[in-house]
Order: sequence, then structure tokens, then C-alpha cells
Amino acid sequence: MRSVLTLIAATPGALRDDALTAARDALLGLGAGVGAADWLAPGQAFDLPFENVEAAQAERALRERFAGAAFDLAAQPAQNRRKRLLVADMESTIITRELLNELAVIAGIGPQIIPITERSMRGEIDFAQSLRERVALLKGLPVSLLDRVAALIEPTPGARALVQTMRAHGAYTALVSGGFDCFTGLAAKLVGMDEDRANHLVIDGEGLAGRVSEPILDPAAKKNSLLEIAAARGIAAADAAAIGDGANDIPMLLTAGLGAAFRGKPAVAAAARFRLDHADLTGLLYLQGYHANEFRE
Repeated sequence: MRSVLTLIAATPGALRDDALTAARDALLGLGAGVGAADWLAPGQAFDLPFENVEAAQAERALRERFAGAAFDLAAQPAQNRRKRLLVADMESTIITRELLNELAVIAGIGPQIIPITERSMRGEIDFAQSLRERVALLKGLPVSLLDRVAALIEPTPGARALVQTMRAHGAYTALVSGGFDCFTGLAAKLVGMDEDRANHLVIDGEGLAGRVSEPILDPAAKKNSLLEIAAARGIAAADAAAIGDGANDIPMLLTAGLGAAFRGKPAVAAAARFRLDHADLTGLLYLQGYHANEFRE
């Protein structure tokens, strides 16, 4: 079979045999030859191989069939699904929070900063310029506030399983963030990633200088980071997986062979080839054909 449809529910037990029957019938209705289903996780995720229909056509039909259901799905070539590189965004992806927003709230300037962050993540304003504007508002804040923000870092459900499972099967993993390196190192260690890249907040004595070191790690730099990390390890971009939620992740997601929007902002969900709107981060493992009994923590 040349292609495979993957259907994923957010919770165990939510995906039943009737969904499998509906998916099979939809593919047969398109004239596809359909193989035997492979349950990746009983009641939560399955692969359904098919041929004689283009993956994009099959996916459109299945999205229409399951419109309104809390399922994630994708149709893709059956070969080379397991990726050798994972490049992930940090905030609202590998970890649950937007840390610059948290810093602003602690400092009492949330109303000035949070709306700018939201517009930037939606792609309504230039990322680099918006970062400079937000960081300028931090000038003079005590460095000690960074420790208070760091204490709020917590992994998104499925993050450690995603990273550790891919590493256990030989993949290299990198956290590439438009946030700050004072936080990415902690987040990368928390989930066990191999490396991290991010922007650097300039410190002036015991306070924040209100500046970020140039050049800023912007959307183009995220894409270039993926290409650099892949090239250094002899990995083609087609053999990379990438995941993120914000507009600054779009170039990176479009460059990877498996680029997925995770709870993506509208512009990201529209641009990305793959989407995880319901499942946790282990959904990216199911999209690669991993079975739940292969997951590692």
C-alpha cells in the first residue's frame, strides 16, 4: 500500500470500530484499495493503509467525513514516516506557557506585553520587531524575576514521551525557540532534548537591559536552524519532524518532512501540512507510525 491514513483521538477509548468503518467506507467510496487496519493504540489511534487515491484527496474526504469530531487525522505516503530529527518550538508547544507573558504578569506590565505577543503569534506583526518592543518594556526589572518565571516551566502532556521515544529510536532532538536561552536550557533538560537554541536577554548589572542580543532568532532563523542541525548530521529535511504553534514556526514547519501545527493559531493551522488540534504531543508519534507500547518516558 502506497499511503496510510492515521486517525487519532484525544483520549483512550474515544476511537471506536464505527470510526474505523466510516474511514474505510470513505476511502472505498473514492475508489481506493484499502488494507487491514493497524491499531497503534487500542481505542485511540489507528493506521489504515490505502492505494489508488492521492493522499491529499483522501485527507480532504476524511476531514469532511469527520468534521466536528474530536479527532486528528492525516493521510501521507507509507514509506519513510519515522523521522531522524525532531525540531520543536518551546512555548505553548513543548512547555505549557508563554514565558515572556508570565514575566510581564509578575512585573505588573501584562496588559502592555500580552496583546503584542498574541498579535505576533497570529502573524499580524513582525516577530523580531515585536520582540524588541516587548523586551524594551522589561528594562530595569530585577534579574531575580527570571528565576520566578523559570519555576513555572512545565512540560506539555506528551512532550517527554515524544522526545524520549524518538531519541530511543535514534533521532536527534532540538528545541528551537523565539524565546530566551535562560529558559530553553531548563525546558530542554526537563524533557531530555539534545540541544536548544533561543534568543539571549541582555543583563545590565542586577537588572534587565531592555535589549535582546542580535541577530534575533526569528522565523527565518528557525527554518535555518532546522537545516543546519539536519546538515550537520547528514539528515535530509524530508527526514525531519517539526512542531510548533505560532506564526514564527511556519517556515520551519513547511521545511520539515513532517511539519505539524500543535494547537496552531489560525494562520499556522492553515499553512501546516499536518495538524494536531486534539491529541497531545504523542500524536506526532502516531503520525510516524509508532505504537503506544513503543513509547518511552
